[in-house]
Amino acid sequence: MRIEHAAVWVHDLEAVRRFYETYFHAEAGAKYANEAKQFESYFLTFDGGARLEIMRRADIDQKGREDTAGWAHIAISLGSQEAVDTLTAEIEHAGYPLRSGPRTTGDGYYESVIEDPEGNVIELTI
Repeated sequence: MRIEHAAVWVHDLEAVRRFYETYFHAEAGAKYANEAKQFESYFLTFDGGARLEIMRRADIDQKGREDTAGWAHIAISLGSQEAVDTLTAEIEHAGYPLRSGPRTTGDGYYESVIEDPEGNVIELTI
């Protein structure tokens, strides 16, 4: 058994797609649109086969959900401490929020925590 994909609602579908393509080398599939439901989405595929579906619908608003029950973040393994440091600096320099790190956590993970253009939390790990 494996998780096939995770999905997240976003407001600016194209900005979020570009972010994951630029910094995580995700490959976007064809854009799906259902005019009747005012729904659009992309499946983003990462090295190793993990997929993230980014979805937009005009009537969905998820702002104000910080620190509530539900999914907290996604973690992306970059392979080395140097890669975590480098990508963290690159993303922060581009103006995206850095929440913490890079650092070694109490449970032994080396990580930094950043946000995508919509404020979705991403943990960068070894």
